Amino acid sequence: MGGTAMDQPITLLLVEDDEKTAVPIILGLQDEGFRVLHAVDGHWGLRLARAAHPDLILLDTELPRMDGFALCRALRQGTGLPPSEPWRMSTVPILMLVSRRREVDRIRGLELGADGCLVKPFDFQELLARIRALLRRRRLNRGELTPPGMRIVVGEIVLDRMARQVWWDGRLVQLRQREFDLLCVLMENAGKAVSRQELLDRVWGKDWVGSPRTIDVHIRWLRQKLEDDPSAPRYIQTIRGYGHRFAAPETAAAT
Repeated sequence: MGGTAMDQPITLLLVEDDEKTAVPIILGLQDEGFRVLHAVDGHWGLRLARAAHPDLILLDTELPRMDGFALCRALRQGTGLPPSEPWRMSTVPILMLVSRRREVDRIRGLELGADGCLVKPFDFQELLARIRALLRRRRLNRGELTPPGMRIVVGEIVLDRMARQVWWDGRLVQLRQREFDLLCVLMENAGKAVSRQELLDRVWGKDWVGSPRTIDVHIRWLRQKLEDDPSAPRYIQTIRGYGHRFAAPETAAAT
């Protein structure tokens, strides 16, 4: 199923201009519990992907205005929109729908960053199986299958204690050991100010000898990796004369 009464339904974006192809797919996926958005050209598909943050995109290769290859490239490279509309690279799973008569498109789609290709015409059950496999792989990669109590979620940032991995807006962020440990302490106390001394004790150890300014360096590195604008941080806040705080209480959730 695409969701439960306790969860938000999984959102799929179908970018397909052929109504005869699109309508059966939409109805079938809705019957399975998915929320389905539909775009009939590449430009609209790109805007919907940016605005709605779907969990998976079904992308036809032959589209008006912007074909599926250009759209896939725009999503993976963070391009294709005016400068006034900033857009980060997207790691959303993309399943490309390619024509049997142009099977070379399958290779091209994978080279551009698609996660899989399905050759038309295809059976709906095959489509459904591919969708579920990609969604499960994404959940596994993002740590969403980690046992309860081992994940911390604050806004768009997910920290997996077990895997020692961090995701920001669905993208894996590479952190050094102490960057991860520092972030973990801050996120465990989301909404609360943590003193510099406590951060030093918990991350570097009570016997550590060195400049306390090392915290400032690590905070700067974390902001560069986890903030849209490191000079105006949304998450990692400085409490002058005391320490640091991660985000606000109402944005924090532990699972």
